[in-house]
Amino acid sequence: MKRLALSLSLLAVPALAGPPATAPAAPAPTAPAKTEPKKPAAAVTFKEGLATPESVLYDAESDTYLVSNINGSPTDKDNNGYIAELAPDGKVVAAKLIAGGEKGVTLNAPKGLAVVGGVLYVADIDTVRLFDRKTGAAKGEVAVPGASFVNDLSAGPDGKLYVTDSGLTPKFESSGTDALYVIELGKKPKLKALLKSKDLPRPNGILATKDTLYVSFFGAAELRAFDLKGKPKGEPTKLPAGGGDGVLLLGEDILVSSWDGKAVFRGKPGGEFTAILSELTAPADLGYDSKRSRVLVPRFQDNLVEAFDVK
Repeated sequence: MKRLALSLSLLAVPALAGPPATAPAAPAPTAPAKTEPKKPAAAVTFKEGLATPESVLYDAESDTYLVSNINGSPTDKDNNGYIAELAPDGKVVAAKLIAGGEKGVTLNAPKGLAVVGGVLYVADIDTVRLFDRKTGAAKGEVAVPGASFVNDLSAGPDGKLYVTDSGLTPKFESSGTDALYVIELGKKPKLKALLKSKDLPRPNGILATKDTLYVSFFGAAELRAFDLKGKPKGEPTKLPAGGGDGVLLLGEDILVSSWDGKAVFRGKPGGEFTAILSELTAPADLGYDSKRSRVLVPRFQDNLVEAFDVK
């Protein structure tokens, strides 16, 4: 009987549940959401009276910004370009300090700017034009024979002016006139070609130092170095994106604006460049306000100029 009772008690014990056929999967870890870097806020934005602004130059002597305004197509000889003068606080000093078609001035599609010895030099399609910095009076011109898109200017420590021809047609296609030039300044400025080649991918911005020319290219994502005679120095430095425009020296670094990247990149020649300003549509020829440590960015397609605090 004891054996029967034990058997019955065993039968009364409920069967132990075995493990499930398939264990539930552990929840996958959630990846942190990607956040795009926010566009830095501009310290000052200039909008009043600007029309296709291409270049901004900080004039330390007057503590003002000079802005070249193409006012239309960058290749049209329509004589309606002008130079505006702005105060760093956003006020307009002179809406049209220099204006094509007024007071005997010819100015079609002004781009790069440079001031040397009280003279303002302005790149204008196939000519570099000279104006009195204070009065805006015309003081002559330097023709660039065969050029199709004289673009940027840089005054070198050697007292010479360095010039790019981007070699662009009205359709922004290659014209084959891509070149670097130097102008020896004086009572009778003399133009000399440093390098002319169809293999130059549309040279745009130029920066002259005591022994090197740094050039950005509208048709390549790179920064190249040349000696002051136009001979290449070392290998090109790769940039994150092409459509290169303004080139600016900031301490030991170089800044390059990029249309394709919608950004301003910063780095050292031969090293890595990264974006310090982003979400900038068509950032053109940069300026630098050394008194306030501000990078000045003309927005070619948006008819405005922005000043960013950058050190």
